[in-house]
Amino acid sequence: MAVAAAGLLTTLLAAGPAAATPDPGDLMPGTPSGQRVSGQGSGIAEGREIAPGEIPGQDEIVHSKNIKPLANIPSANPDGINSDLAFQGRYAYAGSYDGFTIYDIGNPNAPKTVSRVLCPGGQNDISVSGDLLFVSTDSSRSDDSCNSVSQPATEKSSWEGIKIFDIKDKKNPKYIKSVETACGSHTHTLVPGGRDIYLYVSSYSPNEAFPDCKPPHDGISVIKVPKKAPTQAAVVAFPILFPDGGNPGGPANPGVSKTTGCHDITVLPSKNLAAGACMGDGILFDISAPEQPKVIDRVQDNVNFAFWHSATFNERANKVVFTDELGGGSGATCDEATGPNRGADGIYDITGRGDQRELVFRSYFKIPRHQADTENCVAHNGSLIPVGDGRDIMVQAWYQGGISVWDFTDSDRPEEIGYFERGPLTTDKLGLGGSWSAYYYNGHIYSNDIAKGLDVLRLDDWRTESAKWVWMDRLNVQSQPAYH
Repeated sequence: MAVAAAGLLTTLLAAGPAAATPDPGDLMPGTPSGQRVSGQGSGIAEGREIAPGEIPGQDEIVHSKNIKPLANIPSANPDGINSDLAFQGRYAYAGSYDGFTIYDIGNPNAPKTVSRVLCPGGQNDISVSGDLLFVSTDSSRSDDSCNSVSQPATEKSSWEGIKIFDIKDKKNPKYIKSVETACGSHTHTLVPGGRDIYLYVSSYSPNEAFPDCKPPHDGISVIKVPKKAPTQAAVVAFPILFPDGGNPGGPANPGVSKTTGCHDITVLPSKNLAAGACMGDGILFDISAPEQPKVIDRVQDNVNFAFWHSATFNERANKVVFTDELGGGSGATCDEATGPNRGADGIYDITGRGDQRELVFRSYFKIPRHQADTENCVAHNGSLIPVGDGRDIMVQAWYQGGISVWDFTDSDRPEEIGYFERGPLTTDKLGLGGSWSAYYYNGHIYSNDIAKGLDVLRLDDWRTESAKWVWMDRLNVQSQPAYH
């Protein structure tokens, strides 16, 4: 599968499969597949607050008074690309284009590397359930092994999809099963169940030249994983979400991505709801029958949203925050010229009941700190902070725009209440780095920085103090829990 979008991340981040471009996460010379390395986090320089309008120096750490940097584990591969995070007990699981790393975060002040599994194939989006770990491969590969290399999607033998690992032994994860999916798996969402786990696989950008990814590609793949027999995992459905083909994009809607699938889906199992960010469309759907999700409402923003990227519910399930990944994550879009409404979050209220629920736009949120023209910056992955007192607060990654904590309790007047960032990676050309994912888990913020590795931060703010009493045994952010 290939992608038609501008920017450096066209084939690396925004849509993944690289028919012509080698994966940046291919194994380093001389590094055997499956090698595991160890490491331990160290403290981060304390940093300082930034003045309005100021851009910090190269790699300089700045943060608000209510955020304290605690630790960092540098990337094992300085030339690699780190991606998403998942959590379980005292462990954090971090994807990268190389494979994935398991960290022991039992002591957030000094996290430790438990194991690193080399299994290249962008973008290795990740989730965990029990002793199973799932990773997404949205990169056309020669086969489904961890020794695969890039291979054009025009070749029928090429593979992309979901890989399943047994992680009972955290020091020695075992690859047990693969499931090929149409157009690969850019991201996936775990839908918990009784005897079975379901995965909603998001992928997009079909092409007539791709034997396993032909248009129309107007739905998602549903994989059923029997908990007692995970090696029997298989695709059981491909529900059509856009029977009319979805947003046509340009030239009808210039600057807007054509909808040819979904980028990311967040489920709220406690309410049988899901929100889908699907390129040119945002959707709300019912997942009470997990193999047959039903679209309730669908919205577009053909003025300010270029690429619907991800979604987050609030705790009461009466709001959804959608993100716009303008420029595919490669552009310097956190500047005055781009403005506050593009490359931002869109806040939508959910009104009505049952099948009559509707998504109603209220406002945009974008970090108020302008970034350098060498910094890739746009709205990216974040999670709700479980304050549980009627407030709606989340933490969010903005690539080189850093990490933002913001309050959207008033849907019309969102505001930033905390931040952490580093200065530009480079000052002479556009660089690729910053926080890919920033999530709140058991009292701390964890960020997987594309270039710098795992960051651990502590948030001390009266508005989020109650969240410290919420303890979770696992967190897959796209499978949003009922915190209270």
